[in-house]
Amino acid sequence: MTPAALLPYVVLAMLALAALQAWRRFRHWRTGRPALVDWARGLVALPKRYLVDVHHVVARDAYASRMHMVVAGGLLAASALSVLTAVPPLGQSRIWLGLVALAFAVTLAGALLVGARRYPQRPRRLSGGRFQILPILLLAYALGGLLTAGLAAASASLPPLSALGLLLAAAGGLGIAWQVRAGPMRHALAGAIHLAAHPRPGRFEGERASALRPLDLDAPKLGVETPADLAWNQLAGLDACIQCGRCETACPAFAAGQPLNPKRLIQDLAAAIAPMATNAHYHGTPYPNARPVAGSGGQHRPVIGADAMIHPDTLWSCTTCRACVEECPMMIEHVDAIVGLRRFQTLELGAVPMKAAETLGELRGADEPGGRALAARTDFAAGLDLPRLADTGTCDVLLWLGEGAYDLRYGRTLRALVTLLRRAGVDFAVLGAEERDCGDTARRLGDEATFQRLARDNVATLTRYRFARILTADPHALHALRNEYPAFGGTFDVVHHTAFLLELIEAGRLSAGSVAGLSVAYHDPCYLGRYNGEVEAPRALLDRIGAERREMARSGRRSMCCGGGGGAPISDIAGERRIPDIRMGQAKDTGAGIVAVACPTCTAMLEGVTGERPDLRDIAELVLQAVDAGAQAASARPPVAAAMPMPALEPAE
Repeated sequence: MTPAALLPYVVLAMLALAALQAWRRFRHWRTGRPALVDWARGLVALPKRYLVDVHHVVARDAYASRMHMVVAGGLLAASALSVLTAVPPLGQSRIWLGLVALAFAVTLAGALLVGARRYPQRPRRLSGGRFQILPILLLAYALGGLLTAGLAAASASLPPLSALGLLLAAAGGLGIAWQVRAGPMRHALAGAIHLAAHPRPGRFEGERASALRPLDLDAPKLGVETPADLAWNQLAGLDACIQCGRCETACPAFAAGQPLNPKRLIQDLAAAIAPMATNAHYHGTPYPNARPVAGSGGQHRPVIGADAMIHPDTLWSCTTCRACVEECPMMIEHVDAIVGLRRFQTLELGAVPMKAAETLGELRGADEPGGRALAARTDFAAGLDLPRLADTGTCDVLLWLGEGAYDLRYGRTLRALVTLLRRAGVDFAVLGAEERDCGDTARRLGDEATFQRLARDNVATLTRYRFARILTADPHALHALRNEYPAFGGTFDVVHHTAFLLELIEAGRLSAGSVAGLSVAYHDPCYLGRYNGEVEAPRALLDRIGAERREMARSGRRSMCCGGGGGAPISDIAGERRIPDIRMGQAKDTGAGIVAVACPTCTAMLEGVTGERPDLRDIAELVLQAVDAGAQAASARPPVAAAMPMPALEPAE
């Protein structure tokens, strides 16, 4: 047989080896917990998820997008067309063989693009090791296939060169297939399974799908201790990681030099899936200021601990901002895994950072993380005479004050908001001493039991009253009330104050003047932008009041965290820098005089930045300033004189 005739068998051998390697990896996933998967729906949607949803994220890096389209398209086309040359009419057709050669030429171009990305200097965020070998294997497969098919298409009788081409194709192709179990190609097959069986399929249908799932508190084990405690499709998701490092560059804790790198975390978890696991094969950026660990594990061995894969400080560095999830082209759910691990540490071991333990203790005893009296939540409103829902019994809008109400600085924001509600004639009330903490901090720190108790108590309180909507200036409360309380019987219409104020202005219930001359950089809160998709209303408000709006380098759904989410300020894991200092530096780079915020946590974190910096104002404060300016301008205008009646014209003689 000619080398060209043997080419289909090379591809079939690749497929057989890839299937064997994939099965060896699939067996590890089977140790995970069962998961309900709508296979029919997932498989039908797979092409769209791969070619549209994944590509949408990949395309943020134009070079990577072109590279993947060329190399993946060429590889699949060349391999499929090569197999079809086993069909006699096609195998003897020079035109067909020329088409096969063309497909290998495309693969060769893709291989060169992959190589150019890694040689002579590999970008820091990309992993090395086996990933550095992949361009060479792709190059061998593509060049060998091109020689074999091209010479056959040209009817060139050069047996030594054809044989060399076949050997190159076989060596490169089998090398690629070998990497399906533990190398870069693992993500290709695991990625397809992951996308079809994704734990959050709603993400592919336009949902934010960011709410944590309730934990069964009656289960024999609470949270994730070992890889086997993760659902099997979560294990598949770990293997879908291509180690592109986009999560690494987006992570605020990594930027601050805390011991967290989300890419390394996913790779440590993926490595731990195998029996007798080790993290020695990782060749990417390490955890900054990494704490020493044994670096060993297994399917049924603990993941967290100095004698395991991951140090506890890595786990507690996360702000749960979901920047890693937003940037991941394979849509891996990093935060779900982190919170699952935290749940075991908190609920089973009681192994939380000291300050976090104090906060959780206060939440359990006082329903408030600072241990303060619930009735003191309204102290910020001295002189405003806030209506209590217990007195009115009903209202159009229930104002949920949230944790920020205890903070003197954020009290100014709430006073501005209350003033605007009164001027707009909104029928509103507050719960007062009946408002407990929403439980967000407890849940992100892994104390699911306290969160569920708070959620049920709050739902019981809310369902006693009649109101149309819940209004809050706290995105963390917004997310809990809107997205996480429905699992506990509380389905409410919850709106953020920026969206509500925009409604009032557009309806003409608030007349805003102009704050022209103010240059404003808006900071997107993670729990408003990424978790709830609200990025337009705050900007529309700033535009309506005439502010000169300047965008930071990271904004919208790709904004950088202030460092305040996930209980990170009370976990207090040391790094090289403070996250809010980094974020304020990005604001300063815009040259804006004001940083506009829309979250009490962001206010507290960014207000704590020292040195020369822009002023910090909540959007409600800026809107009130504009409304006051409009009222002053209206009162300063002279009254319009009543028009004098014109004398009747005398009829013409």
